[in-house]
Amino acid sequence: MNIYFACSITGGRQDEAVYQELVAALLADGHQVPTALLAGSDVVALEHITAADDIYRRDTEWIRGCDLLVAEISTPSHGVGYEIGYALGLGKPVLCLHRQGVKISKMITGNPAPHLSVLAYETAEEAVRLLKAHLQKA
Repeated sequence: MNIYFACSITGGRQDEAVYQELVAALLADGHQVPTALLAGSDVVALEHITAADDIYRRDTEWIRGCDLLVAEISTPSHGVGYEIGYALGLGKPVLCLHRQGVKISKMITGNPAPHLSVLAYETAEEAVRLLKAHLQKA
């Protein structure tokens, strides 16, 4: 499966370890993750040297080509919110994962889109379990 992984870059990287575990699990299960680099510790530097219009073209092309968008949404991000809306607008299924107890935008939690799933987790291991269970249903 081709999976677009979305996570906060400029909004904060406090959940980077979770990003890395989710991407590692997807890759280990044989999925294609064109955005795997977003989980890496060096992504801020890499994104800084890439022009904004290049990032937009690249990422929207990847979203158009994906089978599923998985977003870790614990850290608010304008970009991730845009990517979620863009994917839903294309009719793509979207799975949003967030830490239990974190306030999530009501634009996501109140969205009745049939292809949107929002799940809370307590540990990175639980996030991976939820992700794998969701993929088995897909």
